Amino acid sequence: MADLRLIAAPFVAPGPSGVAIRARLKDLTPADEKVLRVVGAHLGSLASKDLKARCVDGLEHSIESWAARKRDLTAQSSSRWAGSITKATHDQWALARRGQAAHVQSLEAGITTIRHRLSLPVGQKGTKRAPGGYRCAHERFHKTRRLHVLEDRLEHVRADREAGRVHVVRGGKRLLGTRHHLDKTQFTETGWRERWEARRWFLQADGESGKRFGNETIRITPQGEISIKLPAPLAHLANARHGRYVLAGKARFPHRGQEWADRVEANRAVAYRIHHDTGRGRWYVDAAWQIPPTQTVPLEAALADGVIGVDTNADHLAAWRLDTHGNPVGRPRRFFYDLSAGAPHRDAQVRHALTRLLNWAKTCGVNAIAVEDLDFQAEKTREKHGHKRRFRQLISGMPTGRLRARLTSMADATGITIIAVDPAYTSKWGAQHWQKPMTGPTRRTTRHDAASIAIGRRAQGHPIRRRTTPPRAHQSDVYGHRTVQADRRAPGREEPRPRIPGPRTRSVPPDAASTRATRTPNTVRDVRSEQAWVQDSLHSLIRNGG
Repeated sequence: MADLRLIAAPFVAPGPSGVAIRARLKDLTPADEKVLRVVGAHLGSLASKDLKARCVDGLEHSIESWAARKRDLTAQSSSRWAGSITKATHDQWALARRGQAAHVQSLEAGITTIRHRLSLPVGQKGTKRAPGGYRCAHERFHKTRRLHVLEDRLEHVRADREAGRVHVVRGGKRLLGTRHHLDKTQFTETGWRERWEARRWFLQADGESGKRFGNETIRITPQGEISIKLPAPLAHLANARHGRYVLAGKARFPHRGQEWADRVEANRAVAYRIHHDTGRGRWYVDAAWQIPPTQTVPLEAALADGVIGVDTNADHLAAWRLDTHGNPVGRPRRFFYDLSAGAPHRDAQVRHALTRLLNWAKTCGVNAIAVEDLDFQAEKTREKHGHKRRFRQLISGMPTGRLRARLTSMADATGITIIAVDPAYTSKWGAQHWQKPMTGPTRRTTRHDAASIAIGRRAQGHPIRRRTTPPRAHQSDVYGHRTVQADRRAPGREEPRPRIPGPRTRSVPPDAASTRATRTPNTVRDVRSEQAWVQDSLHSLIRNGG
């Protein structure tokens, strides 16, 4: 029997550390849009130059070089705009470094897998833990060539990482590549150029506590009035005092609007970002601020009223409610979503499914939801699964990380705790121990439903395996009721059933009055039925021939 890997202990997922909301800017005049375009293009060019300077510095970056870059930007914009640009530059460079490290790990994993499969004979079967040899000599030959390609890529990426070089495209590498294949997309050259320029604009400013309405650069009053501090070369476009431009449109935040208004009235920091959706022709403003981390609820307190186990799948969430002893309660629930369309549609589908899940949890009175701590980064490579393209597409389309992050954020507002559990063997053991027992004449239990039970029991600390059912004669009174799924530390879990006060059904004679009222009346009336009934002795029955 193969050794099983250690199962990590469940933990309470931390709550969100920030809030981001969005509002549409309506009633903008052509002059407003022109000013936004000019300011965004000017600051975007400064941001591109600053990113280039930061990439040139590489690992030699220091506080002095950062201060010098900020001084150069201040002369062409303002000190606050310069601070926002340099901060965005540092964040983008750090993100590129993290992506570079992930790319190195992916290449190393692919090279290791190919070398292992090349060391095996052609056609050798693999195991559940390691793949076997390649299917034919033709595939093996092409994999030897691919091994050299991956090794060459790894050498170049490692050299870039050691030298501190990163490759960043402001506006997006994918959109840049689309320019060379416009015939295969829905873009025209003009439409692509408009989107490309809008992506490279820079209209975002960090907040500052203590300043008026929490932001001096992009200021939004509680009534929704938006004013922008113009850069020094564009000060002639101002229509208000102190070089500011006030937009004609108002910002109204439908989500968390009162929370945002309370924050800006208290002059607490709020960061804003204005951007243009070229496809819809709309302008939006995003507001974001940090919040103190929510006090983590102890695991025992979160599980006091049971738990809902959730199994994440490619097209639905399988959920089942469990009581405090780990027993399934009621019927399983499934929350479907469709991830076949674009990113906005996928995000809306996931959000709608999670909303229904949280509403059901509140209806059940459960304060905890258990989900798997999934991460498919090392599982969706072409080298590990070979020709199983559909399987790689399946696991690549599952929104594991985004789903848990969004679920944690949405559950924080409802008071429901999210518990992350180790996903090892949940589907296999759930189907082995729970699928058949929970299947009945009117209920068909799937592997995903059984996996949700396994996930919930693991969050509660119970073993996934059910107790072995005792013989039929021993299930009730010989040794007590032994099939209860109670915790090992639960007091009285092996004792007989508690005695309920009051008469028992089999020891109480039937009610004569109710029996007479419900039975079919006879044609001949029985006079003896009107009298009180008294049971005769055995001697009198024998004497009368009864």
